[in-house]
Amino acid sequence: MFTSDRVPSLKSVLLASGVVLTLAMGVRHGFGFWMQPISDANGWTRETYSLALALQNLLWGAFGPFAGMAADRFGTMRVVLVGALSYMVGLVWMAMVTQPTLFIVGSGVFIGLGLACTAFGAVSGIIGRVAPVERRSWAFGVSGAASSFGQFLMMPLEQFLISSVGWQSAFYLLAAAVVIAMVPMAFFLREPAVEHAGGAHQSIGEAFGEALRNRSFLFLVAGYFVCGFQVVFIAVHLPAYLKDKGIADPRLAVMALALIGLFNIFGSFYAGKWGGMVPKRYLLSGIYFIRSAVIGLFLLAPLSAMSVYLFAAAMGFIWLSTVPLTNGIIAGIFGVKHMSMLAGIVFFSHQIGSFLGVWLGGYLFALQGNYNVVWGIAIGLGVMAGLANLPVDERPLARGALRPA
Repeated sequence: MFTSDRVPSLKSVLLASGVVLTLAMGVRHGFGFWMQPISDANGWTRETYSLALALQNLLWGAFGPFAGMAADRFGTMRVVLVGALSYMVGLVWMAMVTQPTLFIVGSGVFIGLGLACTAFGAVSGIIGRVAPVERRSWAFGVSGAASSFGQFLMMPLEQFLISSVGWQSAFYLLAAAVVIAMVPMAFFLREPAVEHAGGAHQSIGEAFGEALRNRSFLFLVAGYFVCGFQVVFIAVHLPAYLKDKGIADPRLAVMALALIGLFNIFGSFYAGKWGGMVPKRYLLSGIYFIRSAVIGLFLLAPLSAMSVYLFAAAMGFIWLSTVPLTNGIIAGIFGVKHMSMLAGIVFFSHQIGSFLGVWLGGYLFALQGNYNVVWGIAIGLGVMAGLANLPVDERPLARGALRPA
């Protein structure tokens, strides 16, 4: 029931992981819509809800390497099953708990674990192991496009649920959808023991130490920190930012976040495709430089519906296109045997950035009454990440001293 003697087909893996990623990332991207109704209902400031989402992102990253180790060791299917159940509990928790500390800690643990077991880090290993080397970057791009489709699909759906059945019932319905859809898909992610992945034999500790001694890996870690800071700050705080600026119609924010998801379908796909043809480090650097430019232009331009749509479309094309490129570099340098764990380590840095982005947004708004400083930090960090990715060496490591598998 829980193992397979045959390697699953790439088509079935991409389909099943695509459904899992669509829900995992789609539901999570809409959490910003609950900031105001939950805060109003419980008499909280924005900082309380922002801290809850920040802790979710931080624990998502902290659990990520361990979820990756488990996926590499015991199989992706088991990890996704655990994640689906934890995600469901977290959504129900957010609907029911009104005490601030319990809300923050409980939702952080359950949603963080759920995302760690169902998002990119957990499924990247099986995709890397199943996809042929020449199609690996493309396959990572397809999985990134699936998560972006989730954002495009779920943004208007979540806003519709909140407005039609209330914010609590919306959580309950999403919790049911997560379990009903993810659990069957998990069984399509069964794979043989990862020890048969081939290549040099490494223990988890050897793979971990090798990565942390590798300069290029550390550059990827630094770049992913910036990615997390930028995208989560925008995803969570953009609706409130637009309302503060006088755009009261919530449909504009819904459309903006949906456009980000729509355009990132194409951005993630083509990033994976182009990553198989040109050095991935140059594409990564370009993405970070362009992000800073797009944010700067958005802040300088007169705010209107059109400027919001253009900002969302431009950011969407480069939103999660860092994922297939970063995972592709990791697989190219280190191989795929410990792929999920190494992707989880890099993603932990992403989530530290996410924690700071979402929390600083709420904290500095409460302190200053605006988001100006956080926007400025996002621009500066983008330039730094663009520079950090330029010297990445994508060549596979030579491991002559390691034991053959």
